[in-house]
Amino acid sequence: MDEFALFKGHRYATVVVDAETQQVLWVGEGRSRVAVRPFFTWLGQEGCAAIESVAMDMNTALDLEVREQCPQAEVVYDLFHVVAKFGREVIDRVRVDQANQLRDDKKARKVIKRSRWLLLRNAENLPDGHEVKLAELLAANQPLNTVYVMKTALKELWYAPDEEVAQRRWNEWYRQSQESGIKALQQFADKLKSYVSGIIASATHRLNTSVLEGMNNKIKVIKRMAYGYRDNDYFFMKIKAAFPGKAR
Repeated sequence: MDEFALFKGHRYATVVVDAETQQVLWVGEGRSRVAVRPFFTWLGQEGCAAIESVAMDMNTALDLEVREQCPQAEVVYDLFHVVAKFGREVIDRVRVDQANQLRDDKKARKVIKRSRWLLLRNAENLPDGHEVKLAELLAANQPLNTVYVMKTALKELWYAPDEEVAQRRWNEWYRQSQESGIKALQQFADKLKSYVSGIIASATHRLNTSVLEGMNNKIKVIKRMAYGYRDNDYFFMKIKAAFPGKAR
């Protein structure tokens, strides 16, 4: 389950896709519990009972509705969304704070202010030569080095071989976050604590929303080619037609 923007001004729709067939099952306007409830009504009790796991971002409304309608299903939080949130709320915050502390050193401040792309991008995806720049930046700034290492360690929660190992990794990650002395990191870890069951569940249910991210890009193309749709029902029908699922 994921959301996409219908229009500017924070109007959204929710899309539900079968993880195995990649078929769009349902699209509806809104992203609240009430907005997605018609999907479960359409699915029926038997359909709801057959769901084993649901991948989503950390959307509390979707989470609560899934747990009510499908109490046997495990909610799995997507790695990409959590790490992206870490980048915005922790790495960006620490980077800005460190730059502000270097007002008297314009050269050093400029380096840190322009380091956002280096810090947020995966190390394996950096162009040739940028690994050295990243290493020099991290060696010169301990708080940035700490949150960068913690970002890498956070990803490891999704690659645990089983839930017991995932729980141990989380306990260690949380402990380190609280001992770091970095306020933004501590606050993020405290918020993430409420969602940890959905992270640990990924060790059993290897689900993510990466396929949906690609679909959302195609949905944007469909909307752009038509210069937008006034009739949402028709737009949603076009989306379903564009993703009929894999042939058996």
